Amino acid sequence: MIRQQYSPSHPSPDGAQPDARPATGAAAPLCLVVPLAGAGERIDQALAALMPEHSRSRLQQWIRGGRVLVDGRVVRSADKVWGGELLEVTPGTDPKEAAALPEAIALQVVHEDEALIVLDKPAGLVVHPGSGNWQGTLLNALLHHHPAIEALPRAGIVHRLDKDTSGLMMVAKTLVAHTALVRALAARDVERIYQAIVVGRPPLTGEIEQPIGRHPVNRVRMAVVAGGRPALTRFRLLEPLAGAARVECRLATGRTHQIRVHMESIGHPVLGDPVYAPKAARLAPALATASAALGRQALHAVELAFAHPVSGEALRFQSALPTDIRAALDALQVAE
Repeated sequence: MIRQQYSPSHPSPDGAQPDARPATGAAAPLCLVVPLAGAGERIDQALAALMPEHSRSRLQQWIRGGRVLVDGRVVRSADKVWGGELLEVTPGTDPKEAAALPEAIALQVVHEDEALIVLDKPAGLVVHPGSGNWQGTLLNALLHHHPAIEALPRAGIVHRLDKDTSGLMMVAKTLVAHTALVRALAARDVERIYQAIVVGRPPLTGEIEQPIGRHPVNRVRMAVVAGGRPALTRFRLLEPLAGAARVECRLATGRTHQIRVHMESIGHPVLGDPVYAPKAARLAPALATASAALGRQALHAVELAFAHPVSGEALRFQSALPTDIRAALDALQVAE
């Protein structure tokens, strides 16, 4: 199929002036003429042949959104063309493409040099773009903070924290640093220490070595499952509270939701966890009040230690517990 392109400001082959009506503030539409060889095809098929650089699903999305006009009319994907029609296409932004756009989101940078960034992530900030969170993520913020990071896998992000887990993270700024940090994590040479408020009172110390994988029924959850990926969490009790405890957790591995799943597996879920902790109605009043005030899991990455990926210098960073977790601790200490 031969692709012919015409500007809305110039006559089409038969001399008619196309009625281009891009949305206010939008770019002028791209105008294409359906060749006679395309007679009898569905509009989405004809458009796919004319615009092979775009996926069929994306073109169908544009058609459904009224971004494709045929001779000035809104159409459906299944409508037929017979050759000679003028297609006016106003491209839309694919959410996945927007995910790679820089955004001026403030970052709390703890350390930065030519090779890496260490930052203190607030609760509520998604690390990687994904379904329902294509913009406003840490990745978008990093692209604005250091545009060259776009050339690296995942914009230099070598490990992540859950949306509502706060605390320390490291990000590579060069490919050499990225490779070194990924290898250090795989070799368990990165020390990652968290503090959490958990329901109940666990033993003074413990080690949970249980495989973690996707829950067999509820796909939103992770779980301890046979055949899951090996996972090891070490914990110790720091402070007893009213119906709860403040604990320190050290990760030997970094599985999705690892601390949250492991602590729930031994009967001591992280307070406020919307996925793994009991509902407020099943908690003691003091715990229910503290959980509601938090509005998220009481989990914070307090310490991060590793060798600098270029110089080899031993680095260690610490982050104080944020205000919301401190407030929950104070409330439960008063209730003791």
